Amino acid sequence: MNGEARLRINENGRVVIPASFRKALGINPGDEIIVRLADDELRITTMKLRMERAQRRARHHVKPGVSLVDEFLAERREAAKRD
Repeated sequence: MNGEARLRINENGRVVIPASFRKALGINPGDEIIVRLADDELRITTMKLRMERAQRRARHHVKPGVSLVDEFLAERREAAKRD
């Protein structure tokens, strides 16, 4: 897939995202997308892709075999005992 396309905005300010781009991003009819203006560019992503990116970044800071969920639950149980 080519990473660039030339599109035309209609009179209502709408643009059609090419099918190959929608497929690459996993966007389906009815899905919500996130649009962000950054560095004078309009960037489009999905919440799913944002979550995956955040999880990849977080994995660099967590030791292998450590469950953040288990640690969080243990902390909450300890806090509940103190209350």
